Amino acid sequence: METNSTNSPEEYELQQLASKKVVKLKSFYKHTFLYIIALTLYILKEYTQLPLHFFPLQFINEVVMIIWSAVYIGSAIDMLVSFKIFGKEWEERKLRSILEKKNKTQKWE
Repeated sequence: METNSTNSPEEYELQQLASKKVVKLKSFYKHTFLYIIALTLYILKEYTQLPLHFFPLQFINEVVMIIWSAVYIGSAIDMLVSFKIFGKEWEERKLRSILEKKNKTQKWE
């Protein structure tokens, strides 16, 4: 990672928050892609006459899909809530809070 000495600590912290959001979003998109593939294969396996009963696909059954669906829905809710709570307004409030702490000096008497 490249460090730039001209960046302030506030900008660095905001960059860290943004990079965490991007990683989380990327992970969610990968999970969505895999879930759609698995759901499609499950539907093809259960409702068509295709011979999809070989090694990895033989373990995709109702229980696995119910658990995976619950985890996926939980992950989607987590993404929506985190982007709603930790949206642009939150970042701006956080930056103002950091700036206020920086400008506020403690005087010990």
